[in-house]
Amino acid sequence: MVHSGDVTPGNAFFATTQELLGNRGGHGIDCTIEEAFDIDSLHLFKGNVDLDKLREVFQEYPHERIPFCMVTITSNNMGGQPVSMENIREVRKLCDQYKVPILLDAARFAENAYFIKSREDGYADKTIKEIVLEMFSYADGMTMSGKKDGLANIGGFLACRTKQLFEAATKFNILFEGFPTYGGMTGRDKAAMAQGMDEVTEYAYLHARVEQVRELGRRCIEAGVPIQKPVGGHAVYIDALKFLPDVPQSQFPAQTLGIELYKEAGIRALAIGNFATKADPKEKHKKNDFLRLAIPRRTYFLEHINYVAEAVIRLFERRHEITTGYELKEDVPIVNYYTVSFKKDNTDLGKLSFKDATSHGNNGNELR
Repeated sequence: MVHSGDVTPGNAFFATTQELLGNRGGHGIDCTIEEAFDIDSLHLFKGNVDLDKLREVFQEYPHERIPFCMVTITSNNMGGQPVSMENIREVRKLCDQYKVPILLDAARFAENAYFIKSREDGYADKTIKEIVLEMFSYADGMTMSGKKDGLANIGGFLACRTKQLFEAATKFNILFEGFPTYGGMTGRDKAAMAQGMDEVTEYAYLHARVEQVRELGRRCIEAGVPIQKPVGGHAVYIDALKFLPDVPQSQFPAQTLGIELYKEAGIRALAIGNFATKADPKEKHKKNDFLRLAIPRRTYFLEHINYVAEAVIRLFERRHEITTGYELKEDVPIVNYYTVSFKKDNTDLGKLSFKDATSHGNNGNELR
């Protein structure tokens, strides 16, 4: 669907999505609302698409250069922040006006539905499944990583509303994944995801999960740790620029904080910011440089959450002792933030040091 010179508007694409667009010669344009970049703003739907920004993209670029608009639910880069049903509906109307398909990056669709139920007028009495059905009714297609709200160990899927879109999106499937009927997944993994998709849309599960994340956020806020607020659905996002004010942005504060947290307590987290999200080349640095503390599903007790909180708070209390960060030792051309090497004080961290200290693949379960 994406060709050289194409642009794809959306709300803060995740790094791998940006890489995939770039690999095809296109690029994503972030149309997230400005409130999302203010960690102290209590806007209930910081993942929302700014309709004025989206309209500007539609008006600036020729129709044939915009293959689709992608809305990520929830917005991972902005702190697991949800998108309101009203916003999804209005994006649909605008896309219809300019004849642009709308796709949902639905890795955390159930958490998004939970926030719609708990925060948006008119949805308190609806079930999660009813809200999910309405969300997807506005989309022409969706992508899904099953390792998030699929509650699966591996895999994902693509769903399309039309045969034409399906054929356009799957023409390379056999080369990279396998036949469209299984996409490289085993029968066992497909069965696990099917069960997970049912369980994840139950309110009791979602409430317990979000409350656990909220508890970690509450502990951080009480100690003055700068985090994205309101707390999102799957993780607490620390603002590394405010946490480590003495570390220059050019020395990767989020990566630095992740490594320090690993040294402090053996906690792995993921840096999401200047380096990972491929900042707009017009900007020297992004507005936020987050360290994501994502919580594995059905894994931790309150004692684990307290351990993480206490480690973060200890580090925050001695933050002014950390005055220097890291620099690139060796870059790589594709998906570099998973395998890049850093160095500090002429000490080689190596690829494993970075990956183990500040990244845990792309499954959103790095606190281990």
